[in-house]
Amino acid sequence: MKVPSQPTGSVAEADGPEDRLRRFVTIWSRAIFPVTATSLTRTEFEGHLLPLARTLCDALHARPFDTTPAQRAGEGLVAAHCTDPDALGRSLGVVDSYLVLYCGTESDVPAEELRARCARLQHAMATGYAQALRERTRAEQEAIARSALAARSAAEIALHATESRFRAVFDGAAIGIGIADLDGNVLEVNETLTRMFGGMEGQVRSRNVSEWVHPEDGPHVWKLYEELVRGERESYRVEKPYYRGDGTVLWTNLTVSLLRDADGRPQYQLALMEDTTERRLLHLRLRYEATHDALTGLPNRTLFFERLEKALVSGDNARFGLCYLDLDGFKVINDSLGHSAGDRLLVEVADRLQSCVTGPGEMVARLGGDEFVALTTGCAGQRDVTELADRILNALATPLRIDGRELTVRGSLGVVEGPAGERTPAEVLRSADITMYRAKSAGGNRFELADAEADARAITRHGLTTALPTALERGEFFIEYQPLVHLGDGSVHGAEALVRWCHPQHGVLGPDRFIPLAEDTGLIVPLGRWVLQEAVRQARFWQARHSDGGPLRINVNLSPTQLHHPRLVADTVDVLERSGLEPGALCLEVTESALIGADEDLLKPLRQLAEMGVDIALDDFGTGYSNLANLRRLPVSVLKLDRSFTRGMQQHPVDPVDLKIVEGIVSLAHSLELAVTVEGVETGAQARRLRDLGCDTAQGWYYARPGAPDRIHSLLLADAV
Repeated sequence: MKVPSQPTGSVAEADGPEDRLRRFVTIWSRAIFPVTATSLTRTEFEGHLLPLARTLCDALHARPFDTTPAQRAGEGLVAAHCTDPDALGRSLGVVDSYLVLYCGTESDVPAEELRARCARLQHAMATGYAQALRERTRAEQEAIARSALAARSAAEIALHATESRFRAVFDGAAIGIGIADLDGNVLEVNETLTRMFGGMEGQVRSRNVSEWVHPEDGPHVWKLYEELVRGERESYRVEKPYYRGDGTVLWTNLTVSLLRDADGRPQYQLALMEDTTERRLLHLRLRYEATHDALTGLPNRTLFFERLEKALVSGDNARFGLCYLDLDGFKVINDSLGHSAGDRLLVEVADRLQSCVTGPGEMVARLGGDEFVALTTGCAGQRDVTELADRILNALATPLRIDGRELTVRGSLGVVEGPAGERTPAEVLRSADITMYRAKSAGGNRFELADAEADARAITRHGLTTALPTALERGEFFIEYQPLVHLGDGSVHGAEALVRWCHPQHGVLGPDRFIPLAEDTGLIVPLGRWVLQEAVRQARFWQARHSDGGPLRINVNLSPTQLHHPRLVADTVDVLERSGLEPGALCLEVTESALIGADEDLLKPLRQLAEMGVDIALDDFGTGYSNLANLRRLPVSVLKLDRSFTRGMQQHPVDPVDLKIVEGIVSLAHSLELAVTVEGVETGAQARRLRDLGCDTAQGWYYARPGAPDRIHSLLLADAV
């Protein structure tokens, strides 16, 4: 062992005793500090060694000599954590080399004695160091043992508490818990799971997981199970049904987890089951109520669209058929017998329809009100669907008895058949609806087959109907004028105002395309008022430019709806007064069919207008079945023969019967002081014959097609022919 080298010169001459002691301590600390496990600084460590060095110094000079203090110095080294074996060796080397040198200079003990004492002190110091180190080691071992014992006791207590908690959770859990080995044998189950399976633990504990297969298990359920027991997944969660011992079905939310041993190898499987049977039954009940009609019990619109959508996405050249039924005259039954009787009738109809769809892939649903629909999938063609429609009509043919009354039920059906995948459910139902209304328009109690062209016309008609209100606001309507020519001299007598619609998509549309729609929607009243205003204003303009040619008459058509409007007279008077046109220059044309069977209330406004001087023309005369004697009571001054009379005069030779009919009508009209106007004149031969028969005025392509108002002015300046 290497110790610091001795200083040169005389130690006794350099310092006093205390300084020499501190020098000794410094040498000692330099020797052992590097091998000491302490958190003290070097200076703090020297302060710890100083009393130990003083003890050794005092023992070196003591009388009588005693080595016991040296043992305490060895124990002090251990207390200072100088427990490294090299620390003792270095300490003994320092004592041997420097204790006598720094601490024995002023002693009266002979030098040889001091050397002997130093050697004995080293031995005692080593003995004390060894004893202290042994006691410390024993104490540390005892502390470790006590700690290990305490830890083991704490672990046992914790394990017991954990097991108690697990048992409490296992036994008292609100969900079913089961443990099985990797072969599927059930090892342990809690009481909740036992109750879920009927209360007999033996029937559950003795089972194997593989025995709990249910027909409604999804294909993925057992695939997930196999992956788990092989250790390929840690857990999975599925909805799974089980059969109980009594044959009833238990529905659960099942979570299965894999339990591994300390080495990570799969050991057990843990199953957690939540009983969802009541929740599922409630869900099924709510689902049934949401997808079935409350009155009839039939599937409703929601479920029908689900089935229809599924049928339309089927592949493999699948086809479908659909029958859309609307009862004829159901509103009359509701209004006359009451809604209660109407509901019982709907229930009876539903039962009869249900009896018609007994084949696979067939269903019947109630869409609402008195509308039903029958769907068939996988049909071979149109014949299967028409047979279904016939069965429905035959089922409805037998009269029903409601509240002691025998009621006959009629229905109109729209039938759609075709391949899947070409149309959406909304398109199919729209086509069936359009087709059903065609059947209803044809008289009802029948079915019609869907036709793409008819659907397109109906869709266009609907589009025009919805566009009508804004078209008037945007100024899309305009008027063309067709001249009325005097057959005697060929002069222009007046003009008929014919409204047109400049549709932004379909182009120019004639009145036959939109006037019936305006009648249905009620827009005919504001549209008719606008036509009257424009036509009267234009007639007044013509008269101002052609003042020397006599009054130019303007003919304006009145629809049946306008005839019933309470402001017909007031609006007409207002238009005439605002424009300054004389009433005698205005002729209002009313169709013969609108006046058939007209009562005095309907004729009153026409009489008022006629008394003002406005001419009333009976338009399309000859197309209805009116009694000619009624002409005497109608406030009309002009008869307009329908173009069907002039069409017969295009033949050569002309049928003498047609001539006699026209001649008789003209003679009758003149005898009643009525002027006669003929429509549809297309040839000069027709014009001559009509003139010879006594007709007063005519209009048609022979004279001029309907056109802009400036063309009428040009005709006024020359002969019309």
